[in-house]
Amino acid sequence: MFMGEYQHSIDDKGRMIVPAKFREALGAQFIVTRGLDNCLFVYPKEEWAVLEQKLKSLPLMKADARAFTRFFFSGATECELDKQGRINIPNTLCEYAKLDKDCVVLGVSNRVEIWSKQVWENYFQQSEESFNEIAEKLVDFNFDL
Repeated sequence: MFMGEYQHSIDDKGRMIVPAKFREALGAQFIVTRGLDNCLFVYPKEEWAVLEQKLKSLPLMKADARAFTRFFFSGATECELDKQGRINIPNTLCEYAKLDKDCVVLGVSNRVEIWSKQVWENYFQQSEESFNEIAEKLVDFNFDL
């Protein structure tokens, strides 16, 4: 399980240090792809396989299902850590997530998320203001803390 928030930077070549606490759980090779809300999702191979099966079960005849699957898989790339514990994020993914220098790396249960620091701060501020309202809506999903 991934959890926590870490501040990191990305260099001009798209290399970013993965927090040490995440490295073992991610494994030798893992998948990075476009996520929601202009961040990147990072999945260990085992989690990616589970997600892949779920996405394969979406109805091919539904335009939204095809669009989401294309969006998600076309941005996916297999990554591995270098000797310094860094990954090389492709330019297309850096552009999508607006990654330039400062990043925030989050542990979110079964995945890691990589955010531009500015995008994360804006998102967090907006979400923080409506956190209680969002929590109340989760009751509709039979979720209670």
